[in-house]
Amino acid sequence: MARSARALVLALQYFTRIPIPAALARWAGFDAALQRASLAHFPAAGVLVASVASFCYWLADAFLPPSAFRPLVAAVLSTGATVLFTGALHEDGLADTADGLGGSADRARALDIMKDSRLGSFGVLALVLALLAKVSLLALIGAAAGWAGAAAALLGGHVGSRGLTLGIVASLPNVGRAAGSKSLPLAATIGRLELAIAAAWCAVAFAVALRLAPLAPIAAGLAGAVLAVLWIRRLLARRLQGFTGDGLGAAQQLCETGFYLGFALALGRG
Repeated sequence: MARSARALVLALQYFTRIPIPAALARWAGFDAALQRASLAHFPAAGVLVASVASFCYWLADAFLPPSAFRPLVAAVLSTGATVLFTGALHEDGLADTADGLGGSADRARALDIMKDSRLGSFGVLALVLALLAKVSLLALIGAAAGWAGAAAALLGGHVGSRGLTLGIVASLPNVGRAAGSKSLPLAATIGRLELAIAAAWCAVAFAVALRLAPLAPIAAGLAGAVLAVLWIRRLLARRLQGFTGDGLGAAQQLCETGFYLGFALALGRG
């Protein structure tokens, strides 16, 4: 139990910008095995991120004057909050992956491009399109289903995307060493226990989401996220013969967007 708690603290340190007291950080410690164990709590980071985003959405929805633009402003504020709360960790991975895979068909060259800290045209386009998609879909969901619907979508999107991304870690080799990735110890491997813990976090989050929104949009959102993770996994396997930390960030972003899209489509049919 103590080791799992230490892994949770480490996960929050790595995947969020939440301030961790120095005494707590020293208690958690740091080693490669604990870093790998922290992957089990990747969805827990999603719970916190979604909670912050939902609170920001609620603030805008509750205190801004009635307007057709209120859901859009709420979506912008909540999305901005998630970027700040995570330090744009996953957005950075999406941009690097887009630059690498879009910049060269050669595997080695693509990995080299992904190491480059400079932002290329493919990365810019990916970031702009992803942010536009997320903001637009969250605004649409809020307009159709209110704050509760948006909160359910945020919870399912952030937690589900992180849980599904771990499937890539479990099923593909990490080629981060070739890419010079600093995330190699983090995602070198994941065991059944870590996957079970991650699944438990996801189950709790979706149980809460079902209290906020009907089953149909949540199930449709999950279907959209699954399709997204299957697509990005296939792309990484074909182009890189494995994954990198940047690839996992891209997977999270695509799965999150896929969840919002499925959720919104189900609302439209309802």
